[in-house]
Amino acid sequence: MKASPLLRAWMARLGALGVRLLARHRWLGFSPDGAARFATPDGEQQIKKSATILALGGASWPRLGSDGTWPALLPGIATRPFSPSNMGFAIPWSDHLRTRFAGTPLKRIALSFGGIMQRGEAVITEAGIEGGAVYALSAAIRDALEHQSNVTLHLDLRPDLSLADLTARLAGRRGSLSLTNHLRRNAGLAPIGISLVQEALKAGAEQGDLAGLIKALPLRVTGCFPIARAISSAGGLAWTELDENLMLSRLPGVFACGEMLDWEAPTGGYLLQACFSTGRAAGLAAARHAAKA
Repeated sequence: MKASPLLRAWMARLGALGVRLLARHRWLGFSPDGAARFATPDGEQQIKKSATILALGGASWPRLGSDGTWPALLPGIATRPFSPSNMGFAIPWSDHLRTRFAGTPLKRIALSFGGIMQRGEAVITEAGIEGGAVYALSAAIRDALEHQSNVTLHLDLRPDLSLADLTARLAGRRGSLSLTNHLRRNAGLAPIGISLVQEALKAGAEQGDLAGLIKALPLRVTGCFPIARAISSAGGLAWTELDENLMLSRLPGVFACGEMLDWEAPTGGYLLQACFSTGRAAGLAAARHAAKA
């Protein structure tokens, strides 16, 4: 289940269909007469065409080729600045937690922010937190951080237990147990969960309400992980520049698709599906346009 065999099969299929692939060509924009300009190993070349489909990508993982610099090649075309999407967030962990638990997964948890609750998993990193449950809330958290220096994300370490049930488990059962053993035996917390609770208590959380803390442990988020390591990006070509066929109104015969469009979707197949769907729509529209040319 690796990408390279799929890519080879895809390339072979395209070749059998008569598609000509020009490697080591970098698009430089359009010439005054509408030809596509390319930097190539043999110098600049221009290609005239009856239809063009732009699939230039977003701005995440630029080392893979999609560096988000293409808006400069479309002067006068409205775009929204790129920002990270489906990414992790910075949390100022203590040295103890960072050193001992970086790379540790948080399993069967729930995260809440802005009235939205997301079950799933996450992972503690040296710089903060990331993972599926985090990505699902990333747009809301990112947008909130644009207006304030930090926000609070709440972590439910036992979403399978109600607050009442957890309170009953913890009430009057500690005896001579240390807090660590009490949380492990009676709340069923893993070492990372216990450490997070202890950190919250040291930061001033109410020790008399352990159940409430376990069900809504505050995490102070201070920033987004950079776009260079985000799964995807938000922003891009404004929809107001496109007609119903994904053609740029100001550049007849030029169509756009994929992540270069200003849309945002959760990870888990939705990103690929949207790229494939807009690519198919743009391709069919470009073929119709070329047939009329």
